[in-house]
Amino acid sequence: MAKGDDAVRKKLNKANRKKLRKDDRSSSTVTARVASIIAAKKRRQSGKRRKCQGMCFSLPTLDDPFNDRNGRKDFETKVTKKVMLPHRDESEFLKEKCREIIRKNEKAKNPGLKNLKVTSLKNEQKKSLASVSSAVQRSRIDSVRTKTQLSGNQEQACENSDCPSKYLIRCLNEIENSLRCDGTYNNEEDKPLFVSTWGVEFWKCYSAGKDTLETSGASSTIEQIAWIVSSAADSISRKDEEGPSATSPFLLFLVASQEKATKVRSVCKPLKVLGIHTVSIHPGASLDHQIQGLKSSEPEFMISTPERLLELLSLKAIDLSGVSWLVVDGLQSFHENGYFDKVNSIRNSISRKTRTIVFDDCFRRACVPVVQSLLTGSVHRLSLHDSVTSQSACIIQSVNMVSLNDKQSKAVQILERAYGNQPCAQASKVLYVVGKDSKYHKLVAALKLKGYSISFGSALSEVGNSGEVKGKMRPSVSMIDTDQIDTIKLDEFECVVIPDFTLSIDSYVQILTNMARYTVNGVLHSFFTTEDAKLAGPLIKILEQCGQSVPEALRKMSSSSAMEQ
Repeated sequence: MAKGDDAVRKKLNKANRKKLRKDDRSSSTVTARVASIIAAKKRRQSGKRRKCQGMCFSLPTLDDPFNDRNGRKDFETKVTKKVMLPHRDESEFLKEKCREIIRKNEKAKNPGLKNLKVTSLKNEQKKSLASVSSAVQRSRIDSVRTKTQLSGNQEQACENSDCPSKYLIRCLNEIENSLRCDGTYNNEEDKPLFVSTWGVEFWKCYSAGKDTLETSGASSTIEQIAWIVSSAADSISRKDEEGPSATSPFLLFLVASQEKATKVRSVCKPLKVLGIHTVSIHPGASLDHQIQGLKSSEPEFMISTPERLLELLSLKAIDLSGVSWLVVDGLQSFHENGYFDKVNSIRNSISRKTRTIVFDDCFRRACVPVVQSLLTGSVHRLSLHDSVTSQSACIIQSVNMVSLNDKQSKAVQILERAYGNQPCAQASKVLYVVGKDSKYHKLVAALKLKGYSISFGSALSEVGNSGEVKGKMRPSVSMIDTDQIDTIKLDEFECVVIPDFTLSIDSYVQILTNMARYTVNGVLHSFFTTEDAKLAGPLIKILEQCGQSVPEALRKMSSSSAMEQ
């Protein structure tokens, strides 16, 4: 029976479909290994396994009751134990650790937060020794901790000790990285900001809560500004943890010019990523624009010139009652521009509890009253130099020309004029530097008659008891001879009187640079007679170098002495 057309067409279509399926398989062919993997996967999904695959799975055990690990053993981690050091090898270990930390610190050009362990390098060697010593002590307490745990304990100890916090170090690193990218900060020694010698000394003052008097003889540098604003940012972060902060600026940075304001603003700008907002107020911008900017933002830092800030205060556009830090940068520029009265007005509008930092680059006697009005409490002196000018800043040198018979009476009158009318003077300490002659017994008797308590030589440690006469407190007076200058601490004496100028110029300089370290009210009185004419020339040089007034009689005595020689 002949096939019909439908059967022929059906058979032809079947052949075409078979050919197409064969072409598809040839185009999507895979290797035998991949095909076996695909097939095994399909069998697992369908629940069918080979016998050999069933043997690859272990039964649940007591250690793995749910068979989560499928019979695999736990990886054994090797615990690094701390080696207990004998006492005799501990010093060698500390020295080696210090050298290793110092080498790593010198190679680190752009340190990050990972270098926090190096922050214990305060003076680059002394603090390193203390940090490693504390690490060894912690390792004795728990010798089984791993390196990660020990590192975490070191960071926690750094937070609770007197070294800078991690947040402060982060602020310094943000500033340094930004300024290095801009080419603004180029340190010759290529050292990070957080190992600065000045910064370490400033941190001690910051931790003690004292006012600061910087007497290096120049305005603030980038390094000093970075430490100040980073410390202020650290204080803000601590206050935010305790509760909401005030709406007024936390830090007020007074500068004398728009150029200086721009410099300080460039150092503060990198802290914006950490939430610290800074505004710069100066005559270079319109007053209305600055008022609108202060209303729309609540800056933590404010950099301003005195005249523009007084305009804002007169318009009540800003409140300075909540300022915690005041920085007065460069007294020389304020003196040249006649800003001293304006600076005093700004200081009076701020709370007396505000901590103050003054960069004293003007060693003239006219600047001393301004510094005394700004720094009313105990101060901490900072200086990058050991010169007589920087160490004797804000100490008034008073040279009195007297006759030989009037020395003792004048020495008593000096004390009466200084403390006789004060209602309370128990915090003051007075020192008389006298000779070994018995004639000073009259001076002691005259002082006791006025109500002053006297201590001699080795009894200076008992100084502190002041007497009261007719309702007025009298300061305690100490007396030493010229041979005891090297053995007495002079830093707490605000007033030093030299009735007889028998000591050398070197001893005079030693007294001048070591007295009144914690105050800006130091006064050094000395009495000169015609017998001391040979010392007039060297004394005049010191007075002129320190910006002090020179009596005309002393100049005449010096010139006459030079002519006789």
